[in-house]
Amino acid sequence: DLYPSLSVVGNAGYGNFNGFKTPDVNTTWSGGAQLAWELDFWGKFRRANEAARAELLATEFAHRQIQIDLISQVAISYFKLLDYKLRLQISEATLASRDSSEKIISARFEQGIVPELDLNQAQIQTAIAQASVPKFKRWYHQTENALSVLLGRQPELIQLMNSITEQQFPDSIPLGIPSTLLTRRPDIMQQEQKIYAQNAMVGVAVAQRFPSISLTGMLGSASNNLAIFNSTGAAWNVGAGLLGPIFQFGKNKRRVEIEKIKTEQEVLIYEKTVLQAFREVEDALISSSTWKEEFKANERQVKAAVNARFLAELRYDKGVTSYLEVIEYQRTAFDAELSLSSSRRDFLISFVDLYKALGGGW
Repeated sequence: DLYPSLSVVGNAGYGNFNGFKTPDVNTTWSGGAQLAWELDFWGKFRRANEAARAELLATEFAHRQIQIDLISQVAISYFKLLDYKLRLQISEATLASRDSSEKIISARFEQGIVPELDLNQAQIQTAIAQASVPKFKRWYHQTENALSVLLGRQPELIQLMNSITEQQFPDSIPLGIPSTLLTRRPDIMQQEQKIYAQNAMVGVAVAQRFPSISLTGMLGSASNNLAIFNSTGAAWNVGAGLLGPIFQFGKNKRRVEIEKIKTEQEVLIYEKTVLQAFREVEDALISSSTWKEEFKANERQVKAAVNARFLAELRYDKGVTSYLEVIEYQRTAFDAELSLSSSRRDFLISFVDLYKALGGGW
């Protein structure tokens, strides 16, 4: 709209009126090129062009935000897949161990060495481990299918190159991360461009309150006889037009006010986006530090629980304690191993959340 438009025009007519009434009925033929150009005195088209460029940039930043979201979701799903695989392996190993223990307890019960209560307790623990196997198997395959879709594939088997215990934690997060990093977040840049676009629309609304001036021109040929159409000489016309509002009951004024209010709305949305960005960064930093503490505590818990389970089983075999003590420490060790895997996963995911919150890392 900033530039002239060139069109091809052609007309054929029959009658006694061709701009004015004639005494005879005539046939008219005309054709040529027509040029039209609305002069942008008040910046209406320039501001509209400015708004369109800002909207284009906003869509580019929205596209970048989708990329970051997709990268984050792939990483999170992958860590979940590794976690469920490890927890499935822990459950299967625990089931095998408890199944062997149940057989031993069953043989002892048949010999009258242990009471039936010990056998029932062993059966309960075996069933608990047995129920956890299909649960983690279900979670594993559902996460595998979700990750396949994120990768743009049909649900399929995903080859895992390593386990979650082999995942390396990123280097420590540097202290005093500058808040200027947030200015590169795509959602903030997208909203910033929306403000620019909407502000430009205010200029468009203001320009619509003033007259529009247009230049027109036509160059071609016209004739009353098609046979001599090309030999009649050139027909041309040049003109200018002015169209402006005089009184429209405040419609143009209200249009400007509406666009200004929309701009204020976009500014408020921008402020909300920035505040939300600060919150997400703070949440991610807190999550990273606290998950690290929880992970380290779970490591110590697993080490102590596994050793306590070994000692309890040894004491039971020697006849020093009851089977209830063995069951308690077996349950504690099993739960601790599962918690360690999930806390390792959440610790890794906290770095993904921080990567996303900072618009692509630090």
